[in-house]
Amino acid sequence: MHFDFALIITSLTLISGVIWFLDRFWLRKRRAEQVAHGKIESDEPSRPVEYGRSFFPLLLIVLVFRSFIFEPFKIPSGSMQPTLLIGDFIVVSKFSYGLRLPVLNTKVLDTDEPERGDVFVFRSVEQEGVNMIKRVVGMPGDTITYRNKVLYINGEPAPQEILGPWVGQGINRNPPGTNPQLRTEKLEDVIHEILVYPGRPSGRPASWVVPEGHYFAMGDNRDRSHDSRGWGFVPEDHLVGRAVRIWMHWDCARGFCVDFSRIGDKIQ
Repeated sequence: MHFDFALIITSLTLISGVIWFLDRFWLRKRRAEQVAHGKIESDEPSRPVEYGRSFFPLLLIVLVFRSFIFEPFKIPSGSMQPTLLIGDFIVVSKFSYGLRLPVLNTKVLDTDEPERGDVFVFRSVEQEGVNMIKRVVGMPGDTITYRNKVLYINGEPAPQEILGPWVGQGINRNPPGTNPQLRTEKLEDVIHEILVYPGRPSGRPASWVVPEGHYFAMGDNRDRSHDSRGWGFVPEDHLVGRAVRIWMHWDCARGFCVDFSRIGDKIQ
């Protein structure tokens, strides 16, 4: 079951806001009149009213911050290894790709657009209420080809360099019997690390033409990522924001839960 946190926090904010408004402009005056006429002994509000007006400012701040500025996101799988690990908690910039209304996801202000190489969060095109995180590799109008574990953009290969074997730790340890290889890949001005499994079949070469208003997304763990190669393109109206920083890494499988060395790392 997936809970729509945006819907929950928006609903709670609206409910508490209505209570605050009614208390501010009607209930408070009504209680004072009842006290003056001896109908009640105290003008203290009922418990629901007290809770509503007390929580409204906090809920409003959370809603505005989460909807228009930054949103936390937990990495749920290894599809972005080695850039992002299972157990990473990251900060997503909500204003990077335009300001959108919560729940409705309607864009109200253009700010910027995704660039090739960005790590971005978007709403899944397969599962409603689920957010995904991948890297932008294809822009509108691009022809994307994936062949022999190499990405081609408009016929040109994205340069790769082999760095050596990769050994994951804790919950991110390598699957049994696998020997992933660490490489760098260059996407225009962005140089980032990827993982490939040399012993795993590459599959048949495939090509895609990215439609206008859409993006082609891939995980950095190229052989263990469910991405645009499988389910298609990311529509512009599914964008959530750009991943910018790691603020926590939690992995108790390593013998200690918090890895302080990753806190504050820039995502690139």
